[in-house]
Amino acid sequence: MKRFIGASLLCLTAAFSALADLEQHDYAPDIDAQASYAGKPLHYSLRQARAKGPVVVYFYPTAFGRGCSVQARDFAEHYAEFTAAGASIVGVSLDGIERLNQFSADPNTCAGKFPVASDPDGKIANAYGLAVDQSTVGRLDSRGTVVDHGSIARTTFVVGADGKVLGKVGDLKPAENVAKALDIVKAAAANTRF
Repeated sequence: MKRFIGASLLCLTAAFSALADLEQHDYAPDIDAQASYAGKPLHYSLRQARAKGPVVVYFYPTAFGRGCSVQARDFAEHYAEFTAAGASIVGVSLDGIERLNQFSADPNTCAGKFPVASDPDGKIANAYGLAVDQSTVGRLDSRGTVVDHGSIARTTFVVGADGKVLGKVGDLKPAENVAKALDIVKAAAANTRF
């Protein structure tokens, strides 16, 4: 019996630690996924993107969600500021690639400025310590379309060129999330310039 309880506690500890949020200075898991950029499917690799500088990896509940559309539009509107500080951006959601093709090209959301990656099974989210909420399946997006997948909590990680998390943003409204991510990117840029 003691052996069973010990094994059960060990499994629970492993399950909880697997979903422990990444924090500053942790190494970010690589993202190797199908994505969409300006309405066209492509392969996205975080490792390749990091070779050019920091990457803002933002997780969002669903394409065309009300807050998700605001957040994508804000990232698109501030894209030049992110790139001026040497950073690129990638969004990650549970959406399929067809839906992301529409979202990435929509002038009211991503506006063709940055890629959005598909994580249909939640493996990327889980690797970053984020759980999938299946209770949201069946909700309607801002267009009135039924969303056939769960959601991921709105969380943003700024990943440095070395693969370490420079900062994390969560529990903020969409526009505040973007502003805070931009602050982290600008601070990182200021610390690397002499």
